[in-house]
Amino acid sequence: MIEIANDSLVFRFPEVDRRAKFRVTFQRTLRIPDDGRDYPLPPGLGAFPLRHVDDFAERVPRPWLARGGVMLPMYQSEAMWLSFDADHIADRGVAWPFAVKIAAGKIDAVTGKGWSEGLGRAPQDYLVAPVQPWLDGFCVEKGIIRQFVAMPLGGGYTAEEQITGKGEFGGIQILVRPMRKEAFERRFPKLDRRYDSMAVGSVEECCACAPAMDMGLGAGGRMRQEIYDDPYDLADWDAAQGSRCFVHLANSLVWRAVTGDEPPTVPPTAKEYTRHGLPWFEYYADASAVEGSKILAELESVLAIGRKKGQVPLPENEPVDPANVVLLRKGLKKGQVREGRF
Repeated sequence: MIEIANDSLVFRFPEVDRRAKFRVTFQRTLRIPDDGRDYPLPPGLGAFPLRHVDDFAERVPRPWLARGGVMLPMYQSEAMWLSFDADHIADRGVAWPFAVKIAAGKIDAVTGKGWSEGLGRAPQDYLVAPVQPWLDGFCVEKGIIRQFVAMPLGGGYTAEEQITGKGEFGGIQILVRPMRKEAFERRFPKLDRRYDSMAVGSVEECCACAPAMDMGLGAGGRMRQEIYDDPYDLADWDAAQGSRCFVHLANSLVWRAVTGDEPPTVPPTAKEYTRHGLPWFEYYADASAVEGSKILAELESVLAIGRKKGQVPLPENEPVDPANVVLLRKGLKKGQVREGRF
C-alpha cells in the first residue's frame, strides 16, 4: 500500500511486518553549475508538494490517469533529490531494509537500462535503503552522479529521449521491495536488553495545458555521490512483495491551473546560496560503491544539448566555490558517534 503523508510517499508492507514501512521525499534543491567540476552535495530546500493524480482527473493528460500515482510541480531547469527514510525498530537496533529501484522516463538511474520489475545484481540496478540515504541524479561514474534537472518532454534534453529516442513517459518511477521477514530476523536478532517497543520516527487527447505540463529529467552538473553496493543476498529481498509508483512531473507554471494551489517559490541559485555562506555537504559511509553506468556516462548534459541547439536551457549557470562544506561521517565507522564542536 502506498500513501501520501506530509508530502512524502509512504510504502507499507503489512503482509511482511507492520514495521516494514519506507518513505521517499522529493526535495527541492540548488541546481549545481554544469561547468565540468565535481561539486559537493547541495542542501534540501523543503519537500515538493505531492498530489494524487486521480484528484484532478478532468485536468491532467489521459496517460497520467492510466499510470495512476502522484504528481509534483517543477520549474523548467529546476533540480531535485530523493530522500529515503525508514522507522528505527528498537528491539532490532536497525531500520527495516528495502531494495529501491529509481527510474526517470523508465530509464534506470543506476544502470541506464530500460525499466524492469526484477532486481539485478550484474550490474546492480537498485539502491539499498537505509544504507543509501538519498539519490541526487544519474550514476555516470563510480562516486559521481549528474544531477536530476527537470526539462519538458519533446526537446531532446531528457535522459529518456537521449537513450530511447522518444519522449514517451517522463516523470519518475519507483519500485520498493522489502527484505523478507525471515531474512530480517536472521540478520538482525533481537537485542539482549530492555527496549521500548514503540517504533521511533515517526492520454493523446488531453486538456489545453497538457503539452506544456509533462516533464522528464535530464542530466545536470556533476556531483560527488556514491551508489552503495547491496550488502545483502539477492534472495533476502521479498520477490512476492513490491509496490511501485509513477511520479508525474508537472510544469510549475500550470500547476495552479490544474490544482488551484500556488507552486513553490523559485529556488535560489547556487551563486546566491554560496554568497550567503550557507552549507554544502560531503557524505561518507563505511560501504563500497557500484561502478558507474557506461550508458549514463554517454548522456549529454542539458547545457551541452542547449548549446548545440543555440538555446540557453540553464540560466544562471555561473561556477561557484563552496567554502562552507560540512563533512558528514568522514572517517567514522558504522555506529560510531560523531563528536561535533561545542
